[in-house]
Amino acid sequence: MRPLVIGTRGSDLAHWQAQYVQRALRTIVPDIETTLQNITTPGDKNRATPLHRLGETGSFTSTIEEALLEKKVDIAVHSLKDLPTHQPDGLILAALPLRDDPADVVVSLPRRTLDTLPRGARVLTSSLRRRALVLRRRSDLRVHHIRGNVTTRLARLASGGGEAIILACAGLLRLGEENLIAERLDPTAFLPAPGQGALAVEIRAEDEDLAQLLARIDDPLVRTAVTAERSMLAALKAGCHAPVGAYARFQEGTRVLTLSGIVLSVDGERAIHRWDSADCGGDPAAAAALGLRVADQLLAGGAAEILWAAAAWAKR
Repeated sequence: MRPLVIGTRGSDLAHWQAQYVQRALRTIVPDIETTLQNITTPGDKNRATPLHRLGETGSFTSTIEEALLEKKVDIAVHSLKDLPTHQPDGLILAALPLRDDPADVVVSLPRRTLDTLPRGARVLTSSLRRRALVLRRRSDLRVHHIRGNVTTRLARLASGGGEAIILACAGLLRLGEENLIAERLDPTAFLPAPGQGALAVEIRAEDEDLAQLLARIDDPLVRTAVTAERSMLAALKAGCHAPVGAYARFQEGTRVLTLSGIVLSVDGERAIHRWDSADCGGDPAAAAALGLRVADQLLAGGAAEILWAAAAWAKR
């Protein structure tokens, strides 16, 4: 196998994810040569503008995909939740090798849960979904916008920028910062972003030998679950940063996959929550059909109107 260049963002978390893929490849081909190449994305360059106002999907992935298409790198490693559901022509998701805990968590100083924060406490997040879910549960809290990588966000909290911050559990686990977690938010109630906690390994479709190699680190159950979530998101025609949550999980000891989906108004006052189940096993096609059914239920309940209003609010 030729030496491989892996494209990644430059943050500590992005490097952990790319190095995870490096290690996984070495378990299959011990003498494989791989190097990491940092790529700065539009979302990295512009850290002041809220994510929902950047005006594009793929804020953290598009530049890496361009490098892949231009053959500057051989592999791209992404956080799946950042990856648009529409993939550029010529690229494929060769492996979805890992999904850590998809839940969101509360980090707070002093340590408090979402329910025990004082009235008027400042909660930091860059996500419209998290904003809406927090306000739906605690309308008395003040949700403040924050940007930056996990380390930067934690520093903002430590410097007194807020009383709590909502982050992805997976990111803290990967960085060895799980001791900071004050509360894990149940993902069946506080629904995560579609694909949250999963890694995406993207390559050129023409690179068949590499596709065969990466297929060996793919997790079929992870692929099936996140396919349901992303199918729902695509059918809603909602972007990565829309106030949409999805959580697919297999019922213990069975092939049955249950998908829950939610669409919220930005202020959390309106929410449409639907769910459905299907015998999917490790079949992504069956999972995609499940995602479409849940999306249809959400749209029948008025999701399109809520998403239109959220998009209008984001442009203000």
